[in-house]
Amino acid sequence: MKRVLCLLENGFEEIEAIAPVDLLRRAGVEVTLAGVSGLEVVGKCGVKVIADAELRDLNFLEFDVLLLPGGPAVMELRKNERVIGITRSFHKRGRLIAAICAAPLLLRDAGLIDGKRITAHFSTTDELPGNTGERLVYDGEFLTSRGAGTAVEFGLELVKVLCGKEAAEDVAASVMV
Repeated sequence: MKRVLCLLENGFEEIEAIAPVDLLRRAGVEVTLAGVSGLEVVGKCGVKVIADAELRDLNFLEFDVLLLPGGPAVMELRKNERVIGITRSFHKRGRLIAAICAAPLLLRDAGLIDGKRITAHFSTTDELPGNTGERLVYDGEFLTSRGAGTAVEFGLELVKVLCGKEAAEDVAASVMV
């Protein structure tokens, strides 16, 4: 079974975290919500989430996929050298990194996206000139998506990548997509 590490920082975009996590868990994927600055994390719209663990207490090497939600939290995460180092480590080990909205900026900061096809929120275009503007881009190394409005599509694509097309179709049917 694949294990997903989802990083949460205060100001995360709730839909971009909860929708993919929910869909992955429906498919039987083990997802750990890791609070970067503590167990209680408050999203952009004020939704409080209790993380499964604090990032500092986890061995990130035990995970197969790194899930990075967007929102204003990304600006704080960009300043966090540990988060940038973890992102580089996932890539170096050939692990999938899934980033939505502004979170592809973390891929840029880690020096991972030169010459890569990605998509992201339109507000990142100045820093991500390679942003295709597509709803979703999956290239085998990265799965990137535009933002909150694409969160379910993003989550279902993660299910497809990790569990197969049939599992993604089953989960999509169960939530009436």
